[in-house]
Amino acid sequence: MKRFVHELRPEDRDQFGIALFLLDHLDAMVAYWDANEVCIFANNAYRRWFGKTKDEVVGHTLRELLGPIYPLNAPYIKAALEGRKQVFEREIPSPTGAVRQSLATYTPHIIDGNVAGFFVHVADVSPLKELERQLKAAKEKAEELATHDFLTGLPNRVLLFDRISQALALAKRRQRMVALLSLDIDDFKKVNDTHGHGIGDRLLIEFSTRMKNSLRDSDTLTRFGGDEFLLLAPDVDSATQAEAIADHVLVRASEPFQLGEFTLTTSLSVGIALYPQDGTTVEALIASSDRALYAAKGLGKNRFACAPGLHSPGFAP
Repeated sequence: MKRFVHELRPEDRDQFGIALFLLDHLDAMVAYWDANEVCIFANNAYRRWFGKTKDEVVGHTLRELLGPIYPLNAPYIKAALEGRKQVFEREIPSPTGAVRQSLATYTPHIIDGNVAGFFVHVADVSPLKELERQLKAAKEKAEELATHDFLTGLPNRVLLFDRISQALALAKRRQRMVALLSLDIDDFKKVNDTHGHGIGDRLLIEFSTRMKNSLRDSDTLTRFGGDEFLLLAPDVDSATQAEAIADHVLVRASEPFQLGEFTLTTSLSVGIALYPQDGTTVEALIASSDRALYAAKGLGKNRFACAPGLHSPGFAP
């Protein structure tokens, strides 16, 4: 570098000095490495990035500077020294041990057809990567809120309708049945009136978790509103299987819930509708299961009834 400056015309030396001064005070990281990978110049930002002094960088090799991460950069260094510009992202540890994201550009310095070295420009893109992660998390959260119930975390009616539509289409092709069960916690209003809405909400959360963990992977439970839930059971082979599912949720719902200092015992009313006999559309199946639910309520609760409410009601053991 000193030799290069010495060879400049006197009138150019001042301009070169100013340019070098500006480079040294840029926030961007700039350096120059010769064909032997020896540093000829590294500005302040570049040295700060690695936590090195000027004497610890200039005159030293890239291998010495990068240490254990040198092999990760080696392919880009080799390509730059062969005359090919390189742009790549790389994780680089800071002097404190934290990991930072960098965007590096290696630009070959070609003189008379030969590569004399390469210029290095490194941008710290860690803030951009963090913003990208935050935006991704916010997007995922927004999608979650758009398709899931805010209280229980269960799929909401938007997602349920989509899954029912898919289940009906598949059942039609395979000539199978689909069960849709309306579930309603009996006398839930008394829980809110007696213990407060906080306990009522906890009951809904615990009920949702218990039911979800009791179902098949292919089933979908959603909170349809208040204390009413819909259970989609695709690919059932008979009304008997649908009734067995209803019996199962009745038994699980009857087990006591421990909510802090309170122990609550609940029961369910369940209405069953089957595709295709009780409806061939999403809306028709929901309406049929809802009518069956009210039939179960009218028969004394803590039981299931099948659409159109003409079958024998099932009781929890």
